[in-house]
Amino acid sequence: MIRFVIRRILISIPVLLIIAALSFFMIKKAPGGPFSKEKNAPPDVIKKIEAQYGLNQPVYKQFATYLKNAVLHGDLGPSYRYANWSVNDLIRSGFPVSLELGCWALVIAMLVGIPAGIIASIKPNSLSDYFPMSVAMMGICLPTFVMGPLLVGVFALWLGWYNSSGWDFTYDRILPSLTLGGYYAAYLARLTRGGMLEVLNQDFIRTARAKGVSELSIVGKHALQIGLLPVISFLGPATAGLLTGSFVVETIFDIPGLGRYFVTSAFNRDYLLLMGSIMFYAVLIVTMNLIVDVLQVWLNPKLRF
Repeated sequence: MIRFVIRRILISIPVLLIIAALSFFMIKKAPGGPFSKEKNAPPDVIKKIEAQYGLNQPVYKQFATYLKNAVLHGDLGPSYRYANWSVNDLIRSGFPVSLELGCWALVIAMLVGIPAGIIASIKPNSLSDYFPMSVAMMGICLPTFVMGPLLVGVFALWLGWYNSSGWDFTYDRILPSLTLGGYYAAYLARLTRGGMLEVLNQDFIRTARAKGVSELSIVGKHALQIGLLPVISFLGPATAGLLTGSFVVETIFDIPGLGRYFVTSAFNRDYLLLMGSIMFYAVLIVTMNLIVDVLQVWLNPKLRF
């Protein structure tokens, strides 16, 4: 197992380097710059500011400097648009909010999606299968940028039960968490149903039923461990996406999370903040995929080879 983990970590290093290189050079190819909107500043002042931040150097030198500071010192650089704030400070301030939102959404997705998929798989092609899968299909077809405004319109504007935006009170977490968690719950339900159906139709399950083993024991002790493998595979990138926050959900509900900084940095050409957000997401996704791979090998040791 240790050799497997070390091998996966070594594979992740070039992946992160490729992501960093592609992201940096693609960002630099975008038109405009972080100070192009400063129309009132004379051109010589703009040049001095760019020289101060090293933006007048060749792109490959800028990338080498960025990579050295990020890898050796963990310094992602200053923000061009947020005065006196570094990228590290902005990530530290925004990520806890996105983390809380992602955790609530993950709890909702797992509590709703996995039981719904299990119930649907026990009696396929019946009402207990059609109803949850129909709801799951509706959840997949209604993305967050549609579900969010619908929930705001019904529960905030029409019924007046919740605030339409903000992150100040405990009940402000409900609508954004439902918007984000419901979308992933739909995928978890379908994946759980597919994985469980594949296991429940195998020979050892039929043998257990012939021996008189109860259905609850068959599902809980024999089928669940293998049937949830596709779900565990999906939970890696899904958890990373949930924990880093949804750009759309944070924008709709005006949540001060990391996703909002990512969007504003793209509009403001804040190169270093955009790069820092991308690399933070990339490291988190790679880490979650590593955890998922370890869990899969633990549940099914054959995958080690």
